[in-house]
This record gives sequence, C-alpha cells and structure tokens, in this order.
Amino acid sequence: YSSASGARTRAGPVAASPDVDMAELPLETRCPPTPLRQYGGFWWPEPILPGVLAARAGFEPRPSDVFLASFPKSGTTWLKALAFAALHRADHPPRAPGHPLRRRNPHDCVEFLEGLFALSPSPVKGGDVFAAHPSPRVIATHIPYSLLPERVTAEGAGCKVVYVCRDPKDAFVSTWMFANKMVEAAADNNGDSPPPPPYTIDEMFELFCDGRCTCGPQWHHVLGYWEASRRQPEKVLFLRYEEMLRDPVGNVRKLAEFMGCAFSVEEEAAGVAEEVVELCSMDTLKNMEVNKNGTQNHVRNEAFFRKGVAGDWSNHMTPEMAARLDKIVEDALRGSGFAFGATAESA
Repeated sequence: YSSASGARTRAGPVAASPDVDMAELPLETRCPPTPLRQYGGFWWPEPILPGVLAARAGFEPRPSDVFLASFPKSGTTWLKALAFAALHRADHPPRAPGHPLRRRNPHDCVEFLEGLFALSPSPVKGGDVFAAHPSPRVIATHIPYSLLPERVTAEGAGCKVVYVCRDPKDAFVSTWMFANKMVEAAADNNGDSPPPPPYTIDEMFELFCDGRCTCGPQWHHVLGYWEASRRQPEKVLFLRYEEMLRDPVGNVRKLAEFMGCAFSVEEEAAGVAEEVVELCSMDTLKNMEVNKNGTQNHVRNEAFFRKGVAGDWSNHMTPEMAARLDKIVEDALRGSGFAFGATAESA
C-alpha cells in the first residue's frame, strides 16, 4: 500500500464513505507510517479504508477477472509477477526483451483494487475505476475474504481468486522491515523534518501479536481465504508461499490451469512454464533496472525485493518471540482445521 497510503498522507485528511464515520472506528496510532482504523474485524491504514468501502460499493467484476489476494508481505509481489506473466504470455512471451515486467514493477502491472479506488478523484467515487481496464483483468487485493465486494464472492460471479499465505513469523519480520522503509521514505519526502526514530522489532511484535497491523490479525485473514477455498475450490485457489518456493514450476502450472490458461503440450515441451518462473524469480526481478532505481510513490522499488525465502524470521526473532507468536496463532486457529506449515493435502 505504499503508493496509495503515501499519496493520501501527503494530500491531507481522507473522507470516509457516507455510511461509515471514520472518527467512530477504533484507532491505532502506534503502527507507522499511518494511523490504523478497525473495520469489519480488521485494521486498515486510514488512507486505504475509503478505498475498501468504495470498492465494495462500486466495483463491477467480470467473469474473466482474476483476483490475487494476500496478507501484506506474504509473497504479493511474486504472485503478481507470476500471474501476470502466465496469463498474458501469448501477447508477451516470457523471453521477450520488451516484456512489461522488464520495464515495469509488478505493482505497476497489477494494481490493488482498494488502492486504486482510494486514489481515484472524489467525483469517481461510487463508480468503477477499473471499468476501462481490458479483459482479462488481473487485480490484486489485501482485503479479507469476508470484506470483498459481494459481487465478487457471490455464487455464479464467475471471477476467480488466488490467495497466497505465508508463515506468520516470516510475514511479521517482513512487515516490520517494510514499515521502516516506508517511514524512511516518508521522512525523506518531508524535506527538513527530522527523521523519526527506528521502529523497533519489539514495538512491532507487540502490535502484531495483538492483530494491530495493516489487515491484521494475519491468521484470521489467512483463515478466511482457506475456508473459502474449501467451500469453493473451483473459485478460490489457496497457495502456500513455502510450497511455491519448493516447487515454483509446479505451482505456476497449477496457477495457470486455475486461471483458465493451462500450458499446452507444445508449451510444456518448449519449457514455457520454466521461462515464466525464471522471468519472475527474485534474482531476475531484483536486477531489473526499473526495480533497482524506480519508485512506488517515493518508496523505492527495491524495497519490494528483500530475500524471498522461508525461515528468515530465525535471524531476527528470539526463540521466545517465535514460541509466543506460534502459541497465539495455534490458539486462534484451534478447531478450524487449518494449520500453518501443513501441506495442502493435510491441512
């Protein structure tokens, strides 16, 4: 949400939807870079919440739409790249020198539903700011399943949803690091204002454990999509970041088939699935000129490409912190049938 939240923060106060009084919603000011408001059981950056409400009211899905959903810092950028490259490979072969992902950041190729609605001019509110986008549209979102526009989740809607989940500990560490990068970017943009003190991992940890972070609680966000995937597997594809790392080609095949653009026998023989994975790999994307020097509204594109691994939390969290978060998540998920770290078959 760097681009939307950054722009709105500088532009001044944001008006809530007419039927939601922003000032009446629970407020959390300890999670930078912007205050959070609780709505629908989840915490939202104040600049983004109006976009969530506007999308719920005005978005008109198409049967060919593909939504890429995730909790922040859970493989969003990678999923955007993989889905975009796979869905549009006929027009943009992965090896083509002019491929959009070689010239643009994945977040520019696949926009956020709530982010674009939040940034749209006020006269557009209530309308569909995605209406001009040609089909098939790939649209990203951090909105929990329970708060997606009803036209998207309704039976017979036709559109599909792909969700990627990540171990809470890795999601937490990545969230903490990215929050500091956003705070630094905001400070740099404020010119003469003194930079704020670093946002410590202990401060972030307390809030994360309490679910008080962007789109938190993380485990409730994940559970909503997992339950939806069990009810409607033909509509919601549930992917695990760790499994994608272990078998990226197999998961890209699964993703393409789910989106309705399975790799043909000829494409498989030519290694097109492998080409998509190579184009979208962390090393390839990180070394693109646009991702080394470009920005997402003052947040450098390189901030979206850290390590792309599983288990890095152990380099930042103490064993006690890890055990505490594991216990919180375990207690919250007890009886649901879902567990982080389980395979798709055993979950």
